[in-house]
Amino acid sequence: MLSTTQLQTMFQLQAAMNFRVDPDWTSARYPYLRAVVVEAAEAIEHHGWKWWKQQYRDLGQLQMELVDIWHFLLSEILLRNGADEDKARLYLEAAFERQSATRTLQFDGQEYSLADLELLELLQALIGTAAAGRVELSLFAEIMSGCELDWQELYRQYVSKNVLNFFRQDHGYQDGTYRKIWNGREDNEVLVEVMATLDAEDTAFKDSLYNLLEAAYSKI
Repeated sequence: MLSTTQLQTMFQLQAAMNFRVDPDWTSARYPYLRAVVVEAAEAIEHHGWKWWKQQYRDLGQLQMELVDIWHFLLSEILLRNGADEDKARLYLEAAFERQSATRTLQFDGQEYSLADLELLELLQALIGTAAAGRVELSLFAEIMSGCELDWQELYRQYVSKNVLNFFRQDHGYQDGTYRKIWNGREDNEVLVEVMATLDAEDTAFKDSLYNLLEAAYSKI
């Protein structure tokens, strides 16, 4: 599971990014769960679902879609709690407690055992519940398990992507002056490399990561 510090970090980052995109995002009330529906459908595509042709599951892309979904779930939780990061954290901690107590899903008048559902069925259930306006943490956790993604790795990937997004904005991403290729490599590749040198549970993780990116970028 995630620590209180990790949850605080994620909500701080998500709120900051939402305010960066639109200072009035809480009033705009964007349909974040609609975005979950779309991202989950994209995850199904990366899994492969067509029975009439040969397809291969792309685990890396599946995990990336889950990280994107997590961005929107955090945004929805923040929105439901008036953008109050502490209230959002308490909401999520309570959801974690409920998740540990049950692995079933009540939906459309039926009860489903999450352990009995295949990954495609779980993703389809996520689409259905999100479309119905529900945040189902236990369902998301089951999908994570099916994608070989634990909470610590989700945290690492989530925070890292947010840090890189802010770094890009701080270095001219919008005006076109940012350089995405760093000495022959994309910034995403550099991110993965420097991320591996840090402890994701360290309270200074995001700041240390930003500083390492800054140091690497200065050498271009």
